[in-house]
Amino acid sequence: HDLSGSVSLAWVGDGTGVSDYGKSFQDVTGLINNTFIRSEFGIAISPNNSGKVILTAEVSGDLKTRIFVSEDFGKSFTDRNLPFNPLTQITYNPENSSVLVVLSNDLWLSEDFGVNWKNIHRMVFVGFWFFFFSFNFSGDRGMLELRRTTNYGKTIKTVASKIYSFGLGGRFLFASVMTGKVSVQRGTLRTIHVSVDQGDSWNIAQLPPVGHEQFYSILAANDEMVFMHVDEPGDTGFGTIYVSDDRGTVYSKSLERHLYTTTGGDTDFTNVTSLRGVFITSVLAEDNSVQSVVSFDQGGEWVPLQKPANSKCDATAKDPDKCSLHIHAAYSTSQKLNIPMLPLTEPNAVGLIIAHGSVGDAISVMRPDVYVSDDGGYTWIKALDGPHHYAILDSGGLLVAVEHSVTNPVNKIKFSTDEGQCWNEYNFTKDPIFFTGLASEPGARSMNVSIWGYRDSYLSQYWTSFTIDFKELLTRTCGDYDYVQWLAHSDDISDPNDGCLLGYKEKFLRLRKDSVCWNGRDYIVNTQPTPCLCTLDDFMCDFGYYRKENSSECVEQPDLRDKVLEFCLQGKEEQLQTSGYRKIPGDKCEGGEVHTRKEIDLSKRCVSDLVGPELLVSISASKSVPVVITVVIVLILSIAVGVVFVKKYVCGGRFLVHRYSVLQQHVEANAADGIDEPLETNHTQNGKIEFHDDSDEDLLE
Repeated sequence: HDLSGSVSLAWVGDGTGVSDYGKSFQDVTGLINNTFIRSEFGIAISPNNSGKVILTAEVSGDLKTRIFVSEDFGKSFTDRNLPFNPLTQITYNPENSSVLVVLSNDLWLSEDFGVNWKNIHRMVFVGFWFFFFSFNFSGDRGMLELRRTTNYGKTIKTVASKIYSFGLGGRFLFASVMTGKVSVQRGTLRTIHVSVDQGDSWNIAQLPPVGHEQFYSILAANDEMVFMHVDEPGDTGFGTIYVSDDRGTVYSKSLERHLYTTTGGDTDFTNVTSLRGVFITSVLAEDNSVQSVVSFDQGGEWVPLQKPANSKCDATAKDPDKCSLHIHAAYSTSQKLNIPMLPLTEPNAVGLIIAHGSVGDAISVMRPDVYVSDDGGYTWIKALDGPHHYAILDSGGLLVAVEHSVTNPVNKIKFSTDEGQCWNEYNFTKDPIFFTGLASEPGARSMNVSIWGYRDSYLSQYWTSFTIDFKELLTRTCGDYDYVQWLAHSDDISDPNDGCLLGYKEKFLRLRKDSVCWNGRDYIVNTQPTPCLCTLDDFMCDFGYYRKENSSECVEQPDLRDKVLEFCLQGKEEQLQTSGYRKIPGDKCEGGEVHTRKEIDLSKRCVSDLVGPELLVSISASKSVPVVITVVIVLILSIAVGVVFVKKYVCGGRFLVHRYSVLQQHVEANAADGIDEPLETNHTQNGKIEFHDDSDEDLLE
């Protein structure tokens, strides 16, 4: 009976046995002196030690903020006053959960779990997670200094100047730099510079320059490569995806007309974490329709998603017999379509993808259905009619879903033990509830799911939750005979040439669809990699070349034909000689076809707008002068620390809001760690079977 009309849920004790998955709750209000907690950024849980919990109290006026900290999963709390008012979530150092950072008007640091705080830098506007921040002397956005600290602010080193924005992706540090050149149509231009040694040296990335109304955005990055979106001039709503080499310097065009709205910063770029090399995104067609495409080879080639078997093409299809599947993602939700959940994959649920979609020539605005792929996106089946909330449990051995309805209460949960082919229903209550959330422990290893909602009557409105333990149904632990060998990226496991992706095959042991058992929390994905001979599919188009749609051949870009291709590397201008192909970063193929490129050192110094090494001096943090700083938040985390879903229901003249904070859900290791404000920084088909951070207004903007 909570009159506030809102509930926030956060997980603690993942994998420790502390939590009973919502089967019971203990009121800890008395432990925090009956203090009100902020509804936004009120709960902060350590990503690598979920026993550490910080609650931030609600304050009014000019009062200083109070926090309550716990090191025993919330069983006890200690109150501590802060010498500032936090403007962002308190963030944990991923390597040491006692080290905290938070942004007020300044950047504050604690090395003893909030007991003592020190001001790292004055007048910070937006903050980041250690190592790098930008600093402004003049107030001009294009004249920022990029500074680095590796010892929690004790010493600070300037690594670049005259930058517009900066960001991190994998091992790459990017800076958007004002070139000094002016375009009549686009104003002052800027380019991307990249460093792989934390800013000690810089190279100019071979990417098109952008104007003041454009942006760069890192969609995904790891230690081997970067997916970079470059916005088109004008308010087009699309741009081009480029994929880098292993130095982050030379880029190849991967996908044109990539949907990325300028106004809302919405992109459908999705990293399919359940199968390596697979990405799904949307393009804006010439007729302004939105269409889905998939890459199975890490951006080498993009193709439409296959039409699900036995499905009919909708009214968007010109030919009633020829169409493809289109996936609803962030852009659809931004347009207020009836999409309650984004596409869902889990690294330990090999090959599984669950998503809302439509079947036609483009994404439909009509009521979507739920589709499931069990082979990483090669083939799909229609799993459920209409929009649903869904979750993956038991490492993919169990799928659960609840029908989405704003107006009608629900009392049924649907579940599948065969990867979405067949579904059963369970009535979890006689009295239906207005559904607001489906909650499961992050990591997809649990057998428990909680259903949240509220009941409404003339006399009362109150929250309720139901926890369903599917161990009561799947009582048998899976044995060796319950698993079958599966070859990824292949439809014929006996074909010696099938299944090669990025230079090697991967065989997995996967649960048989007719096995009704549970994998268990200790289930480990089993893989057997085997190297392959090199083919054209192991090469990307080199700088100045691109692949036409549905073609493996790299052809020269018309605007660069017969031109000398020059680029800068380690401060020297070099000429690029190429066959048009370069090996995909991370590709492990051996022998076979070999395509190489040569770099000829012309021994000419490059012109760079970045500060030269002779000016990169260390300064003492204690001697920093108060100035206006613009900083972009860079969270170097291996997991996401905060995701908030808000759904509103009008009832009795007020809003009932359910916030579900997954503070420890898995994020792919190769997702971009962030980029500027917005440098943003959430593949040849070889048989059957984002990373999205901030934009350069962008990564870098």
